[in-house]
Amino acid sequence: MIPARYAASRFPAKLMQDLSGKPVILRTYEAALRTELFDEVYVVTDSDVIFDTITAAGGKAIMSIKEHDCGSDRIAEAVTDMNVDIIVNVQGDEPFTNRESLKGVLEVFRNDDKLEIDLASLMVRITDDEEIKNPNTVKVIVDHRNFALYFSRSPIPYPRNTESDILYYKHKGIYAFRKSALMDFHRLPMLPLEATEKIEAIRYLEYGKKIKMVETNVTGIEIDTPDDLEKAQKAWK
Repeated sequence: MIPARYAASRFPAKLMQDLSGKPVILRTYEAALRTELFDEVYVVTDSDVIFDTITAAGGKAIMSIKEHDCGSDRIAEAVTDMNVDIIVNVQGDEPFTNRESLKGVLEVFRNDDKLEIDLASLMVRITDDEEIKNPNTVKVIVDHRNFALYFSRSPIPYPRNTESDILYYKHKGIYAFRKSALMDFHRLPMLPLEATEKIEAIRYLEYGKKIKMVETNVTGIEIDTPDDLEKAQKAWK
Protein backbone atom coordinates (compact mmCIF):
# COMPACT_ATOMS: atom_id res chain seq x y z
CA MET A 1 0.00 0.00 0.00
CA ILE A 2 1.33 3.42 -1.01
CA PRO A 3 -0.49 6.24 0.83
CA ALA A 4 -0.49 9.37 -1.31
CA ARG A 5 -1.73 12.79 -0.22
CA TYR A 6 -1.78 15.54 -2.82
CA ALA A 7 -1.17 18.29 -0.28
CA ALA A 8 2.21 18.59 1.44
CA SER A 9 3.27 21.37 3.79
CA ARG A 10 6.93 21.58 2.75
CA PHE A 11 6.53 20.77 -0.96
CA PRO A 12 2.96 21.07 -2.31
CA ALA A 13 1.99 18.48 -4.94
CA LYS A 14 5.40 16.83 -4.63
CA LEU A 15 4.05 13.43 -5.67
CA MET A 16 2.98 14.83 -9.03
CA GLN A 17 6.33 16.47 -9.77
CA ASP A 18 8.07 15.18 -12.87
CA LEU A 19 10.90 12.70 -12.33
CA SER A 20 12.56 11.96 -15.66
CA GLY A 21 9.32 11.88 -17.61
CA LYS A 22 6.88 10.43 -15.04
CA PRO A 23 5.32 11.73 -11.80
CA VAL A 24 7.08 10.79 -8.57
CA ILE A 25 4.11 8.73 -7.37
CA LEU A 26 4.08 6.65 -10.56
CA ARG A 27 7.82 6.05 -10.27
CA THR A 28 7.28 4.84 -6.69
CA TYR A 29 4.40 2.57 -7.72
CA GLU A 30 6.48 1.04 -10.50
CA ALA A 31 9.42 0.52 -8.12
CA ALA A 32 7.17 -1.38 -5.69
CA LEU A 33 5.91 -3.59 -8.53
CA ARG A 34 9.43 -4.35 -9.73
CA THR A 35 10.34 -5.90 -6.37
CA GLU A 36 7.94 -8.79 -7.16
CA LEU A 37 7.42 -9.28 -3.41
CA PHE A 38 3.70 -8.53 -3.18
CA ASP A 39 0.43 -10.15 -4.17
CA GLU A 40 -1.03 -6.71 -4.87
CA VAL A 41 0.23 -3.12 -4.99
CA TYR A 42 -2.16 -0.18 -4.55
CA VAL A 43 -1.88 3.58 -4.29
CA VAL A 44 -4.31 4.87 -1.64
CA THR A 45 -5.09 8.54 -2.17
CA ASP A 46 -7.37 11.49 -1.48
CA SER A 47 -6.63 12.99 -4.88
CA ASP A 48 -8.47 12.54 -8.18
CA VAL A 49 -5.31 13.65 -9.98
CA ILE A 50 -3.17 10.94 -8.34
CA PHE A 51 -5.91 8.32 -8.74
CA ASP A 52 -6.27 9.09 -12.45
CA THR A 53 -2.50 9.13 -12.98
CA ILE A 54 -2.06 5.63 -11.56
CA THR A 55 -5.09 4.06 -13.23
CA ALA A 56 -4.29 5.65 -16.60
CA ALA A 57 -0.91 3.91 -16.44
CA GLY A 58 -2.61 0.57 -15.81
CA GLY A 59 -2.00 0.60 -12.07
CA LYS A 60 -4.33 -0.01 -9.12
CA ALA A 61 -5.56 2.84 -6.93
CA ILE A 62 -8.09 3.26 -4.10
CA MET A 63 -9.81 6.54 -3.24
CA SER A 64 -10.00 7.30 0.48
CA ILE A 65 -13.51 7.78 1.82
CA LYS A 66 -12.56 9.91 4.83
CA GLU A 67 -9.95 12.55 5.54
CA HIS A 68 -6.88 11.14 7.28
CA ASP A 69 -4.01 12.70 9.22
CA CYS A 70 -1.48 9.96 8.52
CA GLY A 71 -0.64 7.16 6.13
CA SER A 72 -1.45 4.36 8.58
CA ASP A 73 -5.05 5.56 8.96
CA ARG A 74 -5.40 5.89 5.19
CA ILE A 75 -4.15 2.34 4.67
CA ALA A 76 -6.27 0.93 7.50
CA GLU A 77 -9.43 2.26 5.88
CA ALA A 78 -8.44 0.71 2.54
CA VAL A 79 -7.69 -2.78 3.91
CA THR A 80 -10.57 -3.04 6.41
CA ASP A 81 -12.44 -5.64 4.34
CA MET A 82 -9.41 -7.27 2.69
CA ASN A 83 -8.36 -10.79 3.68
CA VAL A 84 -4.64 -10.09 4.21
CA ASP A 85 -2.01 -11.04 6.77
CA ILE A 86 0.82 -8.55 6.24
CA ILE A 87 0.52 -5.04 4.80
CA VAL A 88 3.56 -3.03 3.75
CA ASN A 89 3.44 0.77 3.76
CA VAL A 90 5.70 2.21 1.07
CA GLN A 91 6.02 6.00 1.17
CA GLY A 92 4.83 7.70 -2.02
CA ASP A 93 7.83 10.03 -2.11
CA GLU A 94 10.41 7.22 -2.33
CA PRO A 95 10.83 6.36 -6.02
CA PHE A 96 14.13 4.58 -5.24
CA THR A 97 12.36 1.94 -3.14
CA ASN A 98 14.24 -1.32 -3.66
CA ARG A 99 13.73 -5.05 -3.24
CA GLU A 100 16.53 -5.56 -0.70
CA SER A 101 15.02 -3.23 1.92
CA LEU A 102 11.46 -4.47 1.52
CA LYS A 103 12.53 -8.10 1.61
CA GLY A 104 14.28 -7.38 4.91
CA VAL A 105 11.12 -6.22 6.69
CA LEU A 106 9.11 -9.15 5.31
CA GLU A 107 11.69 -11.71 6.49
CA VAL A 108 11.07 -10.51 10.05
CA PHE A 109 7.60 -12.07 10.02
CA ARG A 110 8.71 -15.30 8.38
CA ASN A 111 11.12 -15.82 11.28
CA ASP A 112 8.70 -14.72 14.02
CA ASP A 113 7.75 -18.15 15.40
CA LYS A 114 6.53 -16.67 18.69
CA LEU A 115 4.30 -14.10 16.92
CA GLU A 116 5.71 -11.34 19.12
CA ILE A 117 6.31 -8.78 16.36
CA ASP A 118 3.52 -6.35 15.49
CA LEU A 119 5.43 -4.22 12.98
CA ALA A 120 8.77 -4.15 11.22
CA SER A 121 10.50 -1.06 9.90
CA LEU A 122 13.86 0.15 8.57
CA MET A 123 16.70 2.17 10.02
CA VAL A 124 19.84 3.57 8.42
CA ARG A 125 23.00 4.51 10.29
CA ILE A 126 23.78 8.24 10.13
CA THR A 127 27.05 9.96 10.98
CA ASP A 128 26.53 13.50 9.68
CA ASP A 129 26.13 15.86 12.64
CA GLU A 130 23.75 18.15 10.72
CA GLU A 131 21.44 15.25 9.92
CA ILE A 132 21.53 13.98 13.49
CA LYS A 133 20.39 17.39 14.72
CA ASN A 134 17.89 17.99 11.89
CA PRO A 135 14.29 17.76 13.24
CA ASN A 136 13.10 16.60 9.81
CA THR A 137 15.19 13.46 10.31
CA VAL A 138 13.40 11.04 12.63
CA LYS A 139 15.85 9.13 14.80
CA VAL A 140 15.25 5.76 16.47
CA ILE A 141 16.89 3.96 19.37
CA VAL A 142 16.62 0.20 19.85
CA ASP A 143 17.27 -2.46 22.47
CA HIS A 144 19.80 -5.30 22.17
CA ARG A 145 17.35 -7.26 19.96
CA ASN A 146 16.70 -4.29 17.65
CA PHE A 147 13.20 -3.64 18.99
CA ALA A 148 12.38 0.08 18.88
CA LEU A 149 12.51 1.88 22.22
CA TYR A 150 11.64 5.37 20.98
CA PHE A 151 11.51 7.62 17.93
CA SER A 152 12.31 11.35 18.07
CA ARG A 153 13.08 14.39 16.00
CA SER A 154 15.69 15.30 18.61
CA PRO A 155 19.13 13.67 18.69
CA ILE A 156 18.70 10.45 20.66
CA PRO A 157 20.54 9.40 22.66
CA TYR A 158 21.83 12.75 23.89
CA PRO A 159 25.67 12.60 23.81
CA ARG A 160 26.41 13.73 27.35
CA ASN A 161 29.42 11.41 27.33
CA THR A 162 31.18 12.48 24.14
CA GLU A 163 33.64 9.57 24.43
CA SER A 164 30.90 6.95 24.26
CA ASP A 165 30.88 4.88 21.08
CA ILE A 166 27.21 5.46 20.26
CA LEU A 167 25.56 4.91 16.91
CA TYR A 168 22.75 7.06 15.49
CA TYR A 169 20.02 5.70 13.25
CA LYS A 170 17.56 7.41 10.96
CA HIS A 171 14.10 5.88 10.71
CA LYS A 172 13.07 5.05 7.16
CA GLY A 173 9.30 5.36 6.74
CA ILE A 174 8.66 1.87 5.38
CA TYR A 175 6.52 -0.34 7.62
CA ALA A 176 5.28 -3.89 7.46
CA PHE A 177 2.26 -4.47 9.73
CA ARG A 178 0.27 -7.38 10.93
CA LYS A 179 -3.26 -6.39 9.98
CA SER A 180 -4.41 -6.59 13.60
CA ALA A 181 -1.78 -4.06 14.71
CA LEU A 182 -2.71 -1.67 11.92
CA MET A 183 -6.41 -1.84 12.74
CA ASP A 184 -5.64 -1.23 16.45
CA PHE A 185 -3.70 1.89 15.46
CA HIS A 186 -6.67 3.10 13.42
CA ARG A 187 -9.08 2.52 16.32
CA LEU A 188 -7.01 3.93 19.17
CA PRO A 189 -6.72 7.70 19.83
CA MET A 190 -3.52 9.69 19.54
CA LEU A 191 -1.66 10.08 22.84
CA PRO A 192 0.57 12.98 24.02
CA LEU A 193 3.96 11.70 22.83
CA GLU A 194 2.79 11.17 19.26
CA ALA A 195 0.98 14.51 19.30
CA THR A 196 4.14 16.27 20.48
CA GLU A 197 6.66 14.67 18.12
CA LYS A 198 4.27 14.23 15.15
CA ILE A 199 5.63 10.73 14.50
CA GLU A 200 2.95 8.10 13.97
CA ALA A 201 5.22 5.17 14.91
CA ILE A 202 5.15 6.43 18.50
CA ARG A 203 1.46 5.54 18.82
CA TYR A 204 2.31 1.88 18.40
CA LEU A 205 4.88 2.11 21.21
CA GLU A 206 2.53 4.05 23.50
CA TYR A 207 0.00 1.21 23.20
CA GLY A 208 2.58 -1.52 23.80
CA LYS A 209 3.13 -2.75 20.24
CA LYS A 210 6.51 -4.26 19.39
CA ILE A 211 8.36 -2.80 16.40
CA LYS A 212 11.30 -4.78 15.05
CA MET A 213 13.84 -2.53 13.34
CA VAL A 214 15.91 -3.84 10.43
CA GLU A 215 19.16 -2.09 9.61
CA THR A 216 19.81 -1.29 5.97
CA ASN A 217 22.53 0.64 4.19
CA VAL A 218 20.25 1.55 1.29
CA THR A 219 19.42 5.21 1.85
CA GLY A 220 17.61 6.20 -1.35
CA ILE A 221 16.23 9.71 -1.73
CA GLU A 222 13.04 10.86 -0.03
CA ILE A 223 11.50 13.75 -1.94
CA ASP A 224 10.46 16.24 0.74
CA THR A 225 11.79 19.44 -0.84
CA PRO A 226 12.60 20.87 -4.29
CA ASP A 227 16.28 20.24 -3.50
CA ASP A 228 15.50 16.56 -2.93
CA LEU A 229 13.77 16.43 -6.31
CA GLU A 230 16.85 17.93 -7.96
CA LYS A 231 19.02 15.25 -6.32
CA ALA A 232 16.58 12.58 -7.48
CA GLN A 233 16.73 13.85 -11.06
CA LYS A 234 20.52 13.55 -11.04
CA ALA A 235 20.44 10.13 -9.41
CA TRP A 236 17.86 8.82 -11.86
CA LYS A 237 20.05 9.79 -14.81
